[in-house]
Amino acid sequence: MGANAAQKRKEIYRYKAPFGVYSIGWSSKPDSHLKFRLAIGSFIEEYNNKVSIVQLHEDQGEFVHIGTFDHPYPSTKVLWIPDTKSAYPDLLATTGDYLRIWRLGGHSGASLEIRLDNNRSSEYCAPLTSADWNEVDVTLIGTSSIDTTCTIWQIEAVANTEHAIGGNVKTQLIAHDKEVFDIEFSKLSSGRDIFASAGADGSIRMFDLRHMEYSTIVFEEPCKKPLLRLAWNKQDHNYLATFAQNSNEIYILDIRIPSMPVSVLKNHTGSVNGIAWAPHSTCHLVTAAEDCQALIWDVHQIPRSVDDPILAYAAAGEINQVQWSSALSDWISICYDKTLELLRV
Repeated sequence: MGANAAQKRKEIYRYKAPFGVYSIGWSSKPDSHLKFRLAIGSFIEEYNNKVSIVQLHEDQGEFVHIGTFDHPYPSTKVLWIPDTKSAYPDLLATTGDYLRIWRLGGHSGASLEIRLDNNRSSEYCAPLTSADWNEVDVTLIGTSSIDTTCTIWQIEAVANTEHAIGGNVKTQLIAHDKEVFDIEFSKLSSGRDIFASAGADGSIRMFDLRHMEYSTIVFEEPCKKPLLRLAWNKQDHNYLATFAQNSNEIYILDIRIPSMPVSVLKNHTGSVNGIAWAPHSTCHLVTAAEDCQALIWDVHQIPRSVDDPILAYAAAGEINQVQWSSALSDWISICYDKTLELLRV
């Protein structure tokens, strides 16, 4: 009994935050003393919000709070610098009203390095809905905005641990006819230049930094419902997943066969809020929804239909977000209410 209880403890770790948790990001640094480190962002319906850095000490079985810093408005995305070789400074990017880059350290967990704003002519800023940090070229960060644009930022001095980080706009484009809700780089081609966006116009569009005059519409939602998130398959770069607003279905797309999904996953009974592909597998992804479930799917049999997930986890609340750790491929994170959970898969 005792051994079973100990084993069960190791399957799920839980952290209770002093605020409702909306955004989560896993650190990818390989250093053993930085394993199981995450950033979590609050959702408080006012200007003053928070981002906390927490770390699981696996041998003790509990989380340690490293620090919390103030953040204007809720952070729609928290992103650690993609750094699998510990070659770069310890940086974190967040989006909300602006793109901000933070340097880890100090009593609050991080200090603001730079706030990036490409709309200096106006007092109004269009909120940013999401962001992605390019894994092949860490000087590039893409952001999406409610003003219909995507912006690719060139971050300067990112490889320097001493000097302040700088940044400027590499390119900005009108990506959709309505708000853009998500952006993510793909490993296709060079692994650096292609990204896709999801928009309120119900489309997924693909862009290439080398040919910005063109874009490809990969998919249009049949009823033109807004598409909230997209996720590229981490191993087979022809596939991506997306879902629409207030929908319990996840579309699996193959960019070689545009316009029609190659599969639709339908087991959720509430609106889907998050999707993430496994970092190490071509055919596994996790989805999370307001039905309090996180479901893991094996889609290797596509284009044959995938009827049921291979694993299901019932959380104690409606799940806002799900992430699959790139450095620890056996672990996913979910958040609901004021709770962050790490689940061993």
